Amino acid sequence: MAKRPNSDPSDSNKLLSIMAQPFRWLKMLSSELNPSFIAGVVLVYGLSHGFSGSYFKVVSDYYWKDVQKLQPSVVQIYIGIYTIPWVMKPIWGLLTDAFPVRGYLRRPYFVIAGVVGTASAVAVAVKEGLGILGALGLLIGISTAMAIADVTVDACIVRSSIEVRWLAQDLQSLCGACSSIGHLIGYSTSGVFVHLLGAQEALGILAIPPAMIIVLGFFIHEPRSSTLQSYGKPKGESLKHVGVAIRDTCKAIKCPHVWKPALFMFLCLSLSISTHEGQFYWYTDKKAGPAFSQESVGLIYAVGSAASLIGVLIYHKTLRDVKFRRILFFAQLFYGVAGLLDVVFILRWNLALKIPDELFVVLEECVSRIVSRIRWTPMMVLNTRLCSVGIEGTFFALLACIDSLGMLCSKWSGGLVLHAFGVTRSDFRNLWLVVLLRSLLRFVVLAFVFLVPDASQSDILVPSDQTMSRKSSTTVEEDGDSIPLVSMKGESRG
Repeated sequence: MAKRPNSDPSDSNKLLSIMAQPFRWLKMLSSELNPSFIAGVVLVYGLSHGFSGSYFKVVSDYYWKDVQKLQPSVVQIYIGIYTIPWVMKPIWGLLTDAFPVRGYLRRPYFVIAGVVGTASAVAVAVKEGLGILGALGLLIGISTAMAIADVTVDACIVRSSIEVRWLAQDLQSLCGACSSIGHLIGYSTSGVFVHLLGAQEALGILAIPPAMIIVLGFFIHEPRSSTLQSYGKPKGESLKHVGVAIRDTCKAIKCPHVWKPALFMFLCLSLSISTHEGQFYWYTDKKAGPAFSQESVGLIYAVGSAASLIGVLIYHKTLRDVKFRRILFFAQLFYGVAGLLDVVFILRWNLALKIPDELFVVLEECVSRIVSRIRWTPMMVLNTRLCSVGIEGTFFALLACIDSLGMLCSKWSGGLVLHAFGVTRSDFRNLWLVVLLRSLLRFVVLAFVFLVPDASQSDILVPSDQTMSRKSSTTVEEDGDSIPLVSMKGESRG
């Protein structure tokens, strides 16, 4: 009898090497930047942006549907209102750039965001008989906390991306990976908590992430400067700084190499009208839809989040060197094709093909999330390439605001279309037409891809003379009013 060959030790070594790659990557980022900064990115994008965003999405849907008993078109409008704090990103960015607190530009705003988010989440969970306007106000508070924390860490990321350009794609990959893992955890637990606690009480879990953001505000590394102390800095000087930042931001957005890609990203988001609430109500309907349970809805989204990690990996390994115009064209093309899978599912053609609802919706969610991540990551890299030192918080927030305006238009126009086509809590006959219209509009975006620069993702898009003049105009003192959050150990790779 032949002996079973011994396993090759080199195979196990290769496996261990592959498993260790993410840890070596994080170690490299921490050594080039600052460990507390990397921890801050993981915390904000993983816990606040990822977990809170996904958990909030599912639980608030059930809250409006089961507790407040609203129509899907109305909920779609309310969800658009949640986006307003994200539209206000330039204001939050301006605060973090120009209004220090006791010598710090970033740390105090993490604490403020954490306090607002924790108080809002606790209030909405414990207050009995909460009216629609009261509930809406508290949910806006939760969204505001996430937006402020997001803007603050984005300012730090943009600064790092400018000063160590070769790490820009790595930082966006880190943000995408943390966000996807956070989404995975948030979606997979949301349905369980709704089932165990109820929709309103489950919202109380959202107090945990902002409480952690408060802790982040105390331990993240940021050098303190005596010239930045609020009690030592004249009010007129801060206002002058604000005026310079606004002037330079307005000047920068007028440049064709800035406003053209910004316009593309706005059209990319706004033309893809949101039909989420109509589909969510249909998912959970016991007569017209597949009648997915609370746990199933969360699990479906969780599988999609795991697929989003695949999208991050595909981008990081194979697409980070593809030119902006090329990658965004094909990503948008596949995004439109993926949208048509929703039409197939709503018309129940999957049953004619002998594909069970659960399997088909998981496949559809995976495809959509992979394509969405590949489409979104280069957009964020492009945003960082359009910013300059000195107003990085304000300007990146302005670009993010434009994106948020696009999403706001998407949600409100989607709500109006759902209402126009007569989609209600119990009538889904025209839902497939709404989803078909949404998918066709995604293809329309391809006509505007010429607005995206035909440049590599590592190219400098902002002229060096513009960057230097803006940096010098915003640095109003000698000893470091414009201090980066993290100290850089190298400008480029040797």
